[in-house]
Amino acid sequence: MAENQNNQTRQEQLQLLNSALDSGHLIPVRNLLEELHSADIAHLLESTPPRVRNVIWQLLDKEREGDVLQHLNDEIRQNFIENMQPQELANALADLDTDDVVDILGDLSHNVSNQVLRLLDEQNRALIEHALTYPEDTAGGLMNTDTIMIRPRVSVEVVLRYLRIRGNMPPHTDHLYVVNSRDVLIGSVPISAILTCDPDTSITQIVDEEMFTIPADMIDTEVAQIFERHDLVSAPVLDNEGRLLGRITIDDVVDVIREEADHSLMSMAGLDELEDTFGPVMETAKKRAVWLGINLLTVILAALVIGLFESTIGKVTLLAVLLPIVPSMGGIAGTQTLTLVIRGMSLGHISDGNQSYFLKKELAVSIINGILWAIIISTLVYAFSFYRESGVNHFHLAITIGGAMLFNLVTGVISGASIPLVLKKLNIDPAIAGGVVLTTVTDVAGFFALLGLATYFFA
Repeated sequence: MAENQNNQTRQEQLQLLNSALDSGHLIPVRNLLEELHSADIAHLLESTPPRVRNVIWQLLDKEREGDVLQHLNDEIRQNFIENMQPQELANALADLDTDDVVDILGDLSHNVSNQVLRLLDEQNRALIEHALTYPEDTAGGLMNTDTIMIRPRVSVEVVLRYLRIRGNMPPHTDHLYVVNSRDVLIGSVPISAILTCDPDTSITQIVDEEMFTIPADMIDTEVAQIFERHDLVSAPVLDNEGRLLGRITIDDVVDVIREEADHSLMSMAGLDELEDTFGPVMETAKKRAVWLGINLLTVILAALVIGLFESTIGKVTLLAVLLPIVPSMGGIAGTQTLTLVIRGMSLGHISDGNQSYFLKKELAVSIINGILWAIIISTLVYAFSFYRESGVNHFHLAITIGGAMLFNLVTGVISGASIPLVLKKLNIDPAIAGGVVLTTVTDVAGFFALLGLATYFFA
């Protein structure tokens, strides 16, 4: 109930802000910005055209720029950073968590990144430089180095005293990590145990040595799967020698899951998941032109196949009406399987050990559906051809469309199942290229099967 009220309040604030911007009164805009959470301001910036976006940014309190930057889409964030001086950017990043600073600096040129790093305090600079050595899409690039470590031989009272002196704990701290003198991880102690155990209890008595640890070089999507399967709030990140480097928290994992979902959705249309909804016209047009050009090539290829059977279409004009049916059905069947495979690969469900079973299962499904819809379309075409086409063998026409339907449904499903697996082995993103390849296969195979069978029966 409280969450719904908070959401409603945020929506009302955003509506008031939009109304103030439309009216041109900037003082109410500044006051409303002070009331909004940084994430809501980032959402507002992403939801407005560039001219209004720049006005909002100029009215934003300088002390909040870093918090807002960490929540922004990479492309929009880059546009703001390009207009900031190194000292200004360093000031904005000073109070952010290490992982958030690494995300922002990782998108900058090496020269600019070094300039900003030199302006940060020495301790933060060392931590950030170490984190930057890991690729952005790995656990090392995702982790936060702000982690509380304790020794095994101290008592709970000593730990509580240390926490009081420290004054605060990093966000999402549900465990304290127990390490030896070389920072090798021994285990973890839940915060609940620290709060409820007798103060004289030794940490060695309550340390849990059985826990989920994350190698620094693990891909971020695999990290997200571990968090999802085991309902983790945080997990320690270790190097190859078992030393504690930092920890990954649930808020970072949610970002990975969201980015992966955006990537899968946008890539199916050949779009970048980071594309600015209100980006410049020419820049957006250039990005989309690439995939439109690729699609044009596939359409031309399909048209060339149709051209090979021009004489057959001239003899049986009903074929022109039937041409879209077979490729469309094969494309839909293939897309269903393609989507299932890409999802299974992202979740880790499909591996070398079960690919064979999956392909057999999809083949069986395609044959069943192929026979079913081949019979249905053959019956419809047989009945319809009496009224539309004379001088042709109606039974042969029904066999032609039915056979082509069966062939292309099977082809589409097999292609949808195998194309992502092949592309992955070639280190090509299946989400981006899979749909284009599948469309080409089902269009060419569908036209060739339909017109080829028609040529055989009516030539």
